[in-house]
Amino acid sequence: MTTQTIRAYRGLTRRAAIGALVAAPALASRAARGQAQGAVSQSGVSHGIAMHGQPALPADFAHLPYANPDAPKGGRLAIAFQGTFDGLNPFNLRAGSAAQGLSGNVFQTLMTRSLDEPFTLYGQIAQSIETNNERSHVVFRLDKRAQFSDGTSITAADILFTFDLLKTRGRPQQRIAYGLVRSIVAVDDWTVRYDLSGANDRELPLTLALMPVLPKHKTDIERFSDSSLEIPVASGPYRIASIKPGEELILKRNPDYWGRDLPISRGLYNFDEIAISYYRDANSMFESFKAGLIDYRYEGNPTRWKTGYDFPAARDGRVKKEELRVGTPRGMEGFAFNTRRPLFKDVRVREALAIMFDFEWINHNLFDDLYTRTVSFFDNSDLSSSGKPASPDERALLAPYASAVRADILEGRWRPYVADGSGRDRRQARTALDLMAQAGWKLKQGELSKGDETFEFEIMVVDRNQERLALNYVSSLKRIGVIARVRTVDEVQYQRRRQRFDFDMMLGTWVASASPGNEQRMRWGSASASQEASFNLSGASSPAIDALIAAMLAAQTREEFVTAVRAYDRVLLSGFYIVPLFHTVYQWDAHWTKIARPEQLPHWAAPLFAATLDTWWSATP
Repeated sequence: MTTQTIRAYRGLTRRAAIGALVAAPALASRAARGQAQGAVSQSGVSHGIAMHGQPALPADFAHLPYANPDAPKGGRLAIAFQGTFDGLNPFNLRAGSAAQGLSGNVFQTLMTRSLDEPFTLYGQIAQSIETNNERSHVVFRLDKRAQFSDGTSITAADILFTFDLLKTRGRPQQRIAYGLVRSIVAVDDWTVRYDLSGANDRELPLTLALMPVLPKHKTDIERFSDSSLEIPVASGPYRIASIKPGEELILKRNPDYWGRDLPISRGLYNFDEIAISYYRDANSMFESFKAGLIDYRYEGNPTRWKTGYDFPAARDGRVKKEELRVGTPRGMEGFAFNTRRPLFKDVRVREALAIMFDFEWINHNLFDDLYTRTVSFFDNSDLSSSGKPASPDERALLAPYASAVRADILEGRWRPYVADGSGRDRRQARTALDLMAQAGWKLKQGELSKGDETFEFEIMVVDRNQERLALNYVSSLKRIGVIARVRTVDEVQYQRRRQRFDFDMMLGTWVASASPGNEQRMRWGSASASQEASFNLSGASSPAIDALIAAMLAAQTREEFVTAVRAYDRVLLSGFYIVPLFHTVYQWDAHWTKIARPEQLPHWAAPLFAATLDTWWSATP
């Protein structure tokens, strides 16, 4: 099923969030920008940094384990996305409708992630990183070879400029995260030091390492917040060659890319040209793939996966299907309740509506029984609390918030309601109506009401797959007298309404990594509930959630971390903020055999490949 992916970004502590939201200065002071006196300590200097433990790759590593250093360069890759775009800036408030495929290809960050480790970064624009055990400061020393596509060197001035710009005009998660920093100074032209004292956030050095670097000499501050189609100057391996607004984007490999010989880049970015097309209709996009106009397809429709690939190129081997197992936590996908709406304030109401989602009937009749019901925000991993009684350490973390966790969830016994698969399960309806009655809603003449108020709401969707699922859910809700309507909107309107929280219910995806952290503040933290464009779709605001996110960030060992995440999972499940849907532990891919990939897959990637297939190459001369 195709739904809008909620991208994971980083947040901060509650104290810093309040300060950053109330009064973020326009620019750092000249004093903070001044040259720092004295030398930077060399203790703790490293080529990489891991959230827990040490980087797996040594300082002299040759290439990433899942990259082919001998991959040939050249050729053309044609890929497609559904939707449209109206800008080329993925870092401002309007980024939700920006073109895909720019981050990593066009824009680079100080350090970059190895997808073969839970959360480890290696040098990119920054040649090294230095921090201490407390992570109360971080120092980045830049690679003196680093330059923008116009040949201008990247210096500490660009780092300070980008930090200031994103702190004041960037996306909410960037503004809030950077508000944790006490000060930033340029030690010299190639070295930047952040003072993180008081932040109490062990993930913050990694968050800052993932900051993109924008050119001070080419970035228009006043127009930064606009949805501009001006082609940017950046430092990545590709440059934007041409665009058709909303329809097509052509990237061409920069032959003078400064970082082509970096270990982190070796074997990546192999195509000379990447053509990215946008389709408003999913069927048209699939037909284009069948016709050979698109080289690769990430399949999200189980029915199509099972029956739709019976066409000549697939039968004769020119198109290859692959079912690839994913090693990461599967995360959560579901219908999000907007609890800012009075209708959804009562947790009993939310649980009752969740009970009416008939997974058993839907999975059998719509999806050929290919899915598994999702029971945790971290399914398919040791971070999941499902089926596990809370440990003594978990109970200690949850003790101050006893009312935030249901007893059956604390004991690991809870699962989403299991219907009989008939589509007319009477016990399912009675269970939901009992909960509704406890919340004051009664079934009268076929409609659920409370006084003069009728229970009705709208589900916002963006494509036909979402629409089909929502219409089925609406039919189930009708059995208990709920009036729900489905409204399909285009991609741009969908993003704008999502950012303003202008919806009753919508489908959302909470992608899970092996190392959840600061991004959870922007999904579920109290400060993000009222922050426009945050990913807190449900408007959750809970001291227990805030405290457990802080516990995750404070964890110094893997054991402490797992304990905090499981406790956090239990609190989210107890809130019934969403109607859990389903998942598969496989990724369904199809591609024309004129492109090829390495045999080794990254263990912690989800999806397994970047949007523009950065590890693939052309298999034809």
